[in-house]
Amino acid sequence: MKFTDQKVIITGGTRGLGRAASLAFLGEGARVQATYRGNEEAAEELRSLAGENAERLTLTRCDVSQEDQVNAFWEEIGDQPVSVLINNAGIRRDALLPLMGIADWQSVIDTNLTGGFLMSRGAVKNMLGQRYGRILFVTSPAGRVGFQGQTNYGASKAGQIGLTRSLCKEVASRGITVNCVSPGFIATELLDDLPEDLIREYKKSVPARRFGKPEEVAAALLFLASSDAAYINGTTLEVAGGI
Repeated sequence: MKFTDQKVIITGGTRGLGRAASLAFLGEGARVQATYRGNEEAAEELRSLAGENAERLTLTRCDVSQEDQVNAFWEEIGDQPVSVLINNAGIRRDALLPLMGIADWQSVIDTNLTGGFLMSRGAVKNMLGQRYGRILFVTSPAGRVGFQGQTNYGASKAGQIGLTRSLCKEVASRGITVNCVSPGFIATELLDDLPEDLIREYKKSVPARRFGKPEEVAAALLFLASSDAAYINGTTLEVAGGI
């Protein structure tokens, strides 16, 4: 129970990778606050899956792309010490660049990159006083190698890595680390809208010849969020089956 009594905030924490992370940290004794943008059904399903650990689960509706909502979130947190922030909230709006509208570009940047900035800003202010903290971004190989039709998504994920590399240097002396976990193709609803032929092509591109499991990503998050990872800072851990 490495996270007993530690407060862990997970954005987008009620579905997919976020849900797996929420359940993993609850299983290690943490008090988890999972944010979601609007899917009440998914939030209640997480509460049900948490079972007896649900008493340590808080569900909060918050659109991380909206500064006023994020500011209100941190005002409510107040003086509660936060040990871990996982910036997991993310969306995709795929299209070839010549066909991509500005709204689809901006919504992805606003959620994936600006949302991580806004949440991290609040977390740093909270963590500075206690001289301890773990900030993690769930990024993607798309930020390193790029994928066709995902210029907006790739740009947002590359931006997360750049943010991590800069922020880690600002806060390291206060016992705060900032790292990324980069999942490859993971079997979540984020892939549900992909055509079957594209899914087969993506699986062939993975040396492991399979998509990852959300729980495998959650295990990486648990390690980097722990006190055992105190000297790992500004890095990106790939959980991508060898891509």
